[in-house]
Amino acid sequence: MSDYIETPGSIPVVEDCDVFVGGGGIAGVAAALAAARQGARVVLSEKQCVLGGLATSGLVVIYLPLCDGRGRQMSYGIAEELLRLSILHGAQGPVPEAWLEKGREGERSARRFEVQFNPVCFAIEMEQLLLDAGVRIWYDTRICDVAVEGSRIRALIVENQDGRVAVRTKAAVDATGNALLFRKAGESTRRHGRGNTVAGWYYASTQDGLALRMLGFADASEGTERDTQQGPQGRRFWGDNAQEINEYLMLSHRATLEDALGRMEAGQILEPAAMTHMPQYRMTRCLYGETLMTEENDGKPVCGSVGMVGDWRKRGPRFEVPYGALYGSAMENLFAAGRCISADDGMWDVMRVIPACAVTGQAAGTAAALTPQKGRTDLATLQETLRRDGVKLKLEEV
Repeated sequence: MSDYIETPGSIPVVEDCDVFVGGGGIAGVAAALAAARQGARVVLSEKQCVLGGLATSGLVVIYLPLCDGRGRQMSYGIAEELLRLSILHGAQGPVPEAWLEKGREGERSARRFEVQFNPVCFAIEMEQLLLDAGVRIWYDTRICDVAVEGSRIRALIVENQDGRVAVRTKAAVDATGNALLFRKAGESTRRHGRGNTVAGWYYASTQDGLALRMLGFADASEGTERDTQQGPQGRRFWGDNAQEINEYLMLSHRATLEDALGRMEAGQILEPAAMTHMPQYRMTRCLYGETLMTEENDGKPVCGSVGMVGDWRKRGPRFEVPYGALYGSAMENLFAAGRCISADDGMWDVMRVIPACAVTGQAAGTAAALTPQKGRTDLATLQETLRRDGVKLKLEEV
């Protein structure tokens, strides 16, 4: 179709803030919390009606490891704070006591620092955490566009029940999961090379209580610990257009129902109890930034580390996260967090999970809060602030 409908009029500015965070998944929560703790006035925009993104609405309820699998913790600060918050009211499975209670290294090597959590409790506790920090949360709000002046974002155009309105900001964090702000601002982005298989995790009622059924899984490297999940196969999806998202969701819904009905008939479950409320895309679009993270950096220091992560798929690898993976070449006051930071396809799979999202979220939120009126946040100032806030930045520190 080529017809257009013109609607004249200006978009009203209804809010001024220091930091605008686009997306309320784990990366967005960490970014908003970090920025608010620096004294910034923060607005967080989330298209769902609950925080947590894939971790809660998507029922991907496994807080993957904060460690390297060999007894060394890699991710600190808000990443650890949110893990502990996720099981504040109890875990849905074994608890890594050796980590939570600072056990011996041999005990920590035997069991990784990960938990399974209740998505309802976690979402509501994250909400309260942000409210206590003074963050303004805008639910049911979609980002439509960005207003750019020179090399800086000046406002975000959003739409909700109040119509289409603008939020003026001094800096922004793209935690959308698909680099939406970067794309709208004209930065270089790219989509994942292979796309995503269909997944549809759901909870089922059983004789022993609720059980998580992991129907479908993201790809993991062949031969790794996590390369064990089976699920719907066939077509792959990139999640970068509306029609494809609709098709993905409908396939996921049908696969969920068919799996549940088959297990009910076999007597394995009583009935399905909860399903995902968003597509379980793991990798869609990311920033092509100043620095590209790769798996070749395993065990190597990088220029300007702003945090560290292990590899959720296998034991051993350790990575420093470069500051340059959080920003592009055009916008001085826009930072990436979570699944849309700059990484090649292999490293993207490492960085898309909860601990890495929290690490990059804290770094991006802190950088956004410290953004000067001209130029980009100074690396030395950012690193000093992150260290003060409990983040370890270098492999030699662990």
